[in-house]
Amino acid sequence: MGYQVLARKYRPQRFADVAGQDHVTRTLLNALSQGRIAHGYIFSGHRGIGKTTIARILACALNCRTAIGSKNRPTPESCGTCDSCIEIRQGNAVDVIEIDAATNRGIDEIRELRDAARYSPARDKYKIYILDEAHQITDAAFNALLKTLEEPPSHVVFMMATTEPENIPQTIRSRCQHFSFHAVKFEDILTQLKTIATAESVDAEEPALALLAEAGDGSMRDALSIMDQAIASAPLENGKPKLATEQIRDLMGSVPNAVFERLLEAVSEGQAAPLMEQLHVLLNAGHSPLSLARQMVRYLRNALMAKLGGAETELLQISADERTRAARTAALFTEEEITRNLQIVLRTFDDLNFRQEQRFHLELGLLKLVHAQRLLPLEEFLSGVAAGIPVKGSAPSPTSRPAPASTPRPASSAPASSPTAAPSATPSLSPFGGSGSWGNSGSVMKQSATTTAVSSVAAVTAPKEPATEPAKAPMPFLVGAAVPEEAVEEAPAPAVRPEAVSTTGEAPSVDALRSAVVQALASGGHQSAATLLGAANWILDAGNLRIEAAGLGKKMLALTVNQPAEKIIRGELQRLGGPARFMVVPGEGGSAGAPVSAVPLAGSIQEEAMNHPLVQKAKEIFNAEVRSVVDLRTK
Repeated sequence: MGYQVLARKYRPQRFADVAGQDHVTRTLLNALSQGRIAHGYIFSGHRGIGKTTIARILACALNCRTAIGSKNRPTPESCGTCDSCIEIRQGNAVDVIEIDAATNRGIDEIRELRDAARYSPARDKYKIYILDEAHQITDAAFNALLKTLEEPPSHVVFMMATTEPENIPQTIRSRCQHFSFHAVKFEDILTQLKTIATAESVDAEEPALALLAEAGDGSMRDALSIMDQAIASAPLENGKPKLATEQIRDLMGSVPNAVFERLLEAVSEGQAAPLMEQLHVLLNAGHSPLSLARQMVRYLRNALMAKLGGAETELLQISADERTRAARTAALFTEEEITRNLQIVLRTFDDLNFRQEQRFHLELGLLKLVHAQRLLPLEEFLSGVAAGIPVKGSAPSPTSRPAPASTPRPASSAPASSPTAAPSATPSLSPFGGSGSWGNSGSVMKQSATTTAVSSVAAVTAPKEPATEPAKAPMPFLVGAAVPEEAVEEAPAPAVRPEAVSTTGEAPSVDALRSAVVQALASGGHQSAATLLGAANWILDAGNLRIEAAGLGKKMLALTVNQPAEKIIRGELQRLGGPARFMVVPGEGGSAGAPVSAVPLAGSIQEEAMNHPLVQKAKEIFNAEVRSVVDLRTK
């Protein structure tokens, strides 16, 4: 016999050999032992997960000549040694008819099937029809089969395998038992690949097999097909094929996820030039823009799942190393930012399918990721406009309108911040800023007279007006709002807190970082977050900062250390030269709701709540204890 591919050679022959479909095999084994055999089955699900295989195994079990409970067949599994089992496995059984419904889909073929079904089986107990790709059958053909399927002869069993069960008429589905197959888990595929590698005497690295299992995308057959191809291209060492990770990546044309991690690090830091340089290297190496966009979509999806459920969540069907990598990337962004980035890359991927200049559109899509990091959240901007006050986190930057061209400005004119200065001009509203860091709030960059821009959120305070003109409300700046050059020249420099800033060039200590971050949060109106992080356990390891906050679960922690608070923390760490990555997680006793701080900070929301008469009365009546206080008021 000639060579058989791995997908055929290691095709399961028993229910126990099928991976990842326990809910189907268990039900069918119980039905066989109880004699509850249906006349119609529909097996639906992803490609390459065992639909047709289980149909053949069930046909073997139904027509097996050995009685259940005998020495050769103690369980409902087929014996595998009788003539019926051997013929069905070889595909030449007379009473098991397997039909490709994709080519035999018309009403004439179904009429012939219906006429042949009336005759008794030639030798076995059941006449079994296996219809593969059953959704391809036309509606007229299904209608011709309807009556036979509803009241078939006692010796006929129909089995339909399909990847699109929604295309099978409801009248057919209601007359059959429907089994929905699951995509095979990553661990099950990896285990099967290890077993086959051992049986085939293949020396395979574990990361290489993990890469093959991930490429299978829930399909055992796809993973085995790629493994077959990888073994054929592998070099021989001591007479054995050697499967290496880099060799499989080259074969599949994929890029290591470490590359996408670096790309997203550049995105989080707002560095467009390194991002384009790395993309240039990838494209010059021969990787197609469409393949890069597809892989980046998958990587961002994994990062989003790691953000939602942590590195150990079952939502991630990847190896342990890739789980850690996805978690590191997730720590760079908020949940909303990862979702927004994923939407941008998905839109870019769609554009690449019908655009001519694919490289240009991929570059444009990645630049959008950088620009999106500089956007001001809509709720923050609206809250600032509605209140008529500067947006939270901004420093006041007084400006003035330049003098008209016909009136020369005297040398002794009042400065821009003086009360006699002219009212400020309405700024142009641009959604992008000149700086990618949220930690430089209030800083001003001077450019040319026509391209002067504010690098972060700022507010314009309206000066006093003459009595003949009504006073104007202050107008908040968006990120990147243009201001007159002379206003930038005379804008006061932002105050820099001297604490925790190292004068020796060394990295600041954990205590210094904690003090500065807590003070910044308190100044920004995040008293609850300041109190919580002030009592938290700060761990600095290998350039990563882990803040373990006891006293709150995940949901309450997300409400307390919200997106604006994270922006303040990130900006403060950047200003102090601290670690680029940080993560705030529940610490010891977080789920139990231990008290955040024994003594509330003076003037904090905790102190205000604890001293409130209603809270005191509630504690007295219910003998209660206040474990945590979260400020949910609209700022």
